[in-house]
Amino acid sequence: MAQRSTGLASFTGNANPYGGGDPYADYRTADFPFTQYANLAARELGAGVIAANDEFFAERENLLIAEAAHFDPEHFGHKGKVMDGWETRRRRGASATQPWPTPEDHDYALIRLGAPGVIRGIVVDTAHFRGNMPQAVSIQGASVAGSPTAGELLSDDVKWTTLVERTPVGGHAANGFEVHVDQRFTHLRLNQHPDGGIARLRVYGEVRPDPKWLAALGTFDVVALENGGSVEDASNRFYSPPTNTINPGRSRKMDDGWETARRRDHGNDWIRYRLVADSEIRAVEIDTAYLKGNSAGWASLSVASGTSGGEVEWKEFLPRTRLQPDTNHRFVLDTPAVGTHVRIDIFPDGGFSRLRLYGSLTEAGEAALTARHQELGG
Repeated sequence: MAQRSTGLASFTGNANPYGGGDPYADYRTADFPFTQYANLAARELGAGVIAANDEFFAERENLLIAEAAHFDPEHFGHKGKVMDGWETRRRRGASATQPWPTPEDHDYALIRLGAPGVIRGIVVDTAHFRGNMPQAVSIQGASVAGSPTAGELLSDDVKWTTLVERTPVGGHAANGFEVHVDQRFTHLRLNQHPDGGIARLRVYGEVRPDPKWLAALGTFDVVALENGGSVEDASNRFYSPPTNTINPGRSRKMDDGWETARRRDHGNDWIRYRLVADSEIRAVEIDTAYLKGNSAGWASLSVASGTSGGEVEWKEFLPRTRLQPDTNHRFVLDTPAVGTHVRIDIFPDGGFSRLRLYGSLTEAGEAALTARHQELGG
């Protein structure tokens, strides 16, 4: 059988009971190699938890909250301890002589990814679930067109592919799994065996849009995360991640953009993006919303083709331009910029909230995107 996933950090067994003080003081985690990818299960992208078979103690929607799980030891409700996660009731067997759940008994939640894509890694976070986490989890993925209901997803017509085999997990820990399935998925089924609670679910991967949708749009944002753009590298990630700059919508607060540490040299900061495919860029937006005393002073844009870094030929298409704080700057290009990668340089440091590159795919870009879509089962 082909390898589906690799458990990168095994945190089996209960965590110690909460003893007061900082609830994250004994939280167990690790550095996972796949977290440089976008979270395909982000609410900002449109992800949602469609259904769960049980959510007696805590609601399924908590799984996708962006912030880390909270814990208030004094917070109790009519059903017991209020937990910031998804928590089901304790399963029971069929009779007094068989009071235990069967090996097949489990609870599940159905998740719609915010953007379809290839999954590179998953984190099942059991923060604050110390003696009430599941014994094990398993995860399956499916690719279903349109907007299926829970009933349609559970029908025999849907093919589910195992991404994470049934694997023991630990309480109050980030349980990470590297995924090795080169397919495009739209939905997940998260199973916990036999019951328990999970605080958060993070699904890291590469957005893979439908080429027909982009072709129908004609002109669109060729660097947007939801359209298949991505951040390959950045000079600095001190205050906030550069991927924020290609998130959907406008920034709503200062940390919803990209901000670097203060420079004390004569260098500058930058981000390198990979476009959805070879593209022709005709208009640009650089938004510094909510960055007032810390916005970048100037910015320039360059384009290149067929690169993931190293010594390449970058062609500047927006020369160094003065930026204003808390302002959306728009530029119409006299000559389209063509390439697969774009780099923004800011001077000397600071940040901005969003970058939009409006254009369309070249013939070569459209052909490459369509071929890759077919390879992934689209």
